[in-house]
Amino acid sequence: MLPKFDADRSFPSDRARLILDKLFHRADLRIGSREAAEGNLDQQLAFSGRNLRKIYQTGETEVHALRGVDLAIPAGEIVVLLGPSGSGKSTLLNIIGGLDRASSGALSYRDMDLVALDEGELTRFRRANIGFIFQFYNLIPSLTAEENVRLVTDIADDPMDAREALTLVGLADRCEHYPAQLSGGEQQRVAVARAVAKRPGVLLCDEPTGALDSATGVRVLETLAAANRGLGTTVVLITHNAGIAAMAHRVLHFLDGRIERVIENAHRIAPGEISW
Repeated sequence: MLPKFDADRSFPSDRARLILDKLFHRADLRIGSREAAEGNLDQQLAFSGRNLRKIYQTGETEVHALRGVDLAIPAGEIVVLLGPSGSGKSTLLNIIGGLDRASSGALSYRDMDLVALDEGELTRFRRANIGFIFQFYNLIPSLTAEENVRLVTDIADDPMDAREALTLVGLADRCEHYPAQLSGGEQQRVAVARAVAKRPGVLLCDEPTGALDSATGVRVLETLAAANRGLGTTVVLITHNAGIAAMAHRVLHFLDGRIERVIENAHRIAPGEISW
């Protein structure tokens, strides 16, 4: 059976714990236990790529953002991408999320050939499988927190209730507030709730804690870890905070458009133990 969430300071209310229990129970029904699967999630690939290249043309200048990346991201893992700015991390995240296309190479999500999809099919792929969390919150100013989350839940196949998602990130009392009435940390937590509420197979996170204080950053990371632990959601996270790598199953180090090395963490730490 999937483990129950061990309540901590990120989810202080009984209401939040009840929602998590219900969320994880529904995950049991939807994906079954890992032990019952023919091969567990750690042995299956969410994304696999071969010789991925991305070239941007600026006038007569070619910018090689990816230079032959071979990729293997196991399903159900937290994977952190580290590397200097311009090393290809965000380019890869956009490509595996269906927001951009590689110039060449092969890329699959489970048994789906992403390279072969047309624009309409890519849109449906994103809608059904991917949740995005960016450093900048991308909230609609004229909508409340709940309405911003419902933008996703109204079109998702098996969503959580929008208020439940907001409760999970500690914003049960902010549902009717507009973005201008929320702090930066609260706005980012709305963005996290919006991504988690659709129960995506994958969460793609580009610097989700980059503009947050340490306490709020830990709360965001604990929400991502709970989704990974409870639903088997694959989490791919870009960060410049090397300490966050310690919570990951594996870390991909980027340099000059290539994956320089891959490190698997034999011992992972909880978000609350990360040094900021």
